[in-house]
Amino acid sequence: MTTTYTSYRLISQDISKSLDRVAGKPDVARETEYYLANIGSIKSINDFMADSRIYNYALKAHGLEDMAYAKAFIRKVLTEGVANEEAFANKLADGRYAELAKTFDFAMFGQATTSFDKAQRGVVDNYLRQTLEQDAGDDNAGVRLALYFERKASTITSGMSVLADDALAAVVRVALGIPEEVAASDVDKQAAFIEKSIDVEDFQDPEKVGLFLERFTAMWELHNPSDNYDPLAVFGSSAGHGISPDLLLSINSLKLGGR
Repeated sequence: MTTTYTSYRLISQDISKSLDRVAGKPDVARETEYYLANIGSIKSINDFMADSRIYNYALKAHGLEDMAYAKAFIRKVLTEGVANEEAFANKLADGRYAELAKTFDFAMFGQATTSFDKAQRGVVDNYLRQTLEQDAGDDNAGVRLALYFERKASTITSGMSVLADDALAAVVRVALGIPEEVAASDVDKQAAFIEKSIDVEDFQDPEKVGLFLERFTAMWELHNPSDNYDPLAVFGSSAGHGISPDLLLSINSLKLGGR
């Protein structure tokens, strides 16, 4: 039996090889080849929106694959850019939109936007990582969450920054066994509870992040055994372990993204 932690470590301990395996998948290789061959010819937001393969690839790279249908919304994000504090993307709580606008900052750079490395190889790197995490999640959502947390841990600066990202918050709640009543409480109280329970500065240290994810995967495995993974099985377990059925269901429906 391969546990959640073992599966996570098999991917994480040699992330370059894991990403190479993803890059070699025929469908991924085909879309990546198309993206790199054509992104340089995209000179405007209209061009970007008109090429569905470029558009979908870029959105997936930013964790926004599920928002590809909302073209008017995405157009507004790109049209206003990020230079102005009042820009649409800057007002959204979800930072993925601002990241998309930074990568494709047509508002600032016009036709030169797609000539920068961040819009070319940078997008490809993000696409491969997103695909890697999604593929892992198809087998075990806990592995996907662990990989996501590992990637984003260095951006955590406070309890509130944890709560601002649903996936990060889910990992922390599971790892700490946060009771349902705390998870449903005022966000300021939740942030204070998190900061009291862990030193967020530890997340700047990869070794300490690894130890934290050992704890998370152990707690996840306790309620979602890998030999019979079923998030609904927790309904038959004791409520005293600190992970509620509602929390587990919400974890399995999370939309993970970001850079």
